[in-house]
Amino acid sequence: MNKDDDLIVKTTTRITPESNVSLIDAAVRDEHSYLDNYDSYIYGDADATVEDTIEIMTVYDPDSERYEDIDLLSDEEVVNCYAYSRKTGEKTNKVALNDVSRALSNSGQFIWLGLYDPSLETMVKVRDAFELHELAIEDAFADHQRAKVENYDNDMIFVVLRTAKLEDNVIRYGTTAIFMGKNYLITIRNGPSNSYTPVREHCHRRPEKLRMGPIFVLHAILDFIVDNYMPVTDRLGSYLREQERNIFTYEFNKETLRNLYELKSQLVHMRAIILPVQDICSFFINHKKSELVSSFSQAAKPYFRDVNDHLLHSLDAINGLNEMLSVVMNTYLAMVNMGQNEVVRKLAAWAGILAVPTAIAGIYGMNFDFMPELHWQYSYLVIMAIIISLCSFLYFNFKRLAWL
Repeated sequence: MNKDDDLIVKTTTRITPESNVSLIDAAVRDEHSYLDNYDSYIYGDADATVEDTIEIMTVYDPDSERYEDIDLLSDEEVVNCYAYSRKTGEKTNKVALNDVSRALSNSGQFIWLGLYDPSLETMVKVRDAFELHELAIEDAFADHQRAKVENYDNDMIFVVLRTAKLEDNVIRYGTTAIFMGKNYLITIRNGPSNSYTPVREHCHRRPEKLRMGPIFVLHAILDFIVDNYMPVTDRLGSYLREQERNIFTYEFNKETLRNLYELKSQLVHMRAIILPVQDICSFFINHKKSELVSSFSQAAKPYFRDVNDHLLHSLDAINGLNEMLSVVMNTYLAMVNMGQNEVVRKLAAWAGILAVPTAIAGIYGMNFDFMPELHWQYSYLVIMAIIISLCSFLYFNFKRLAWL
């Protein structure tokens, strides 16, 4: 197994702190079962295989519209912990978690620490080393936490983001908590999410941007998470286009209607997941100077406006799919109603045709002694000719009206 620090590592179980931060000081238990975040079905093509749903990303390109998953394994909770020079933006040295306090005293550098599903013991060390606020620690591990941004006494910015990852035709939502101080940035990934290795590689290739400090790293991670929403909306759009082939039918299918309803539910849920990210972008774009740490560079504002543009692109895609789905559902129900109306018209036409022989036969079946032509030898042939003529007349007229 690869032990490289830049590789992401995890199994499907992790040790999770309870909502009460006081439990961090308790003895670390050996093992906790990991409770997956809310899972939801993502609708792929009908002929898609498992391999089709695994999307690989090798390069992080901020100019690209979409990012896909990179699936790497590791067995370390501390994915990376490096110090970066504020003067050059270059990576200077690797920092052990026990040496973080000493490294933070150097004002000429900042530390970027990346964690993935950390244990209680690791979080105790991180909390003590960076002097993190206990309420922020609690929110970082809260299940189904809403995306938000908070500042703590102008010393720390705390950001929570929801991540979405494709796994075997299933969207699994995770959480990424980011702590940003004057000379550090900490990312804590919990649950399913894409690896941030491409983000680190992108930042390492642009040391002139890292001179801005932790704020540029925060932007890069936020940009990466937002851009990873697009593959999900693209897949939902592909499934919707596939369902359009099934709606132009007069036959009612509960499965088709159920799929459309579940897709509608998915769009509503995903919109609720990513909509709060707008508030985060607005916070960094329109913030007051007193709301951020003193090391925030004004040159970073355009980068957050760019992230907001990407977010609006995803929201527009979701809103467009939502409206289109409403049209599809209404069209499908209208087609079903049309099919039912056509059946009713056919039944009415045949009933009208059959009413002619029924009425004539009913009249001559009344058993009266004195009826016109009752004993005429040609009565049967004449009556049959009249019945056939009238029925044929009605049939061809209903055919002309497209009732038959």
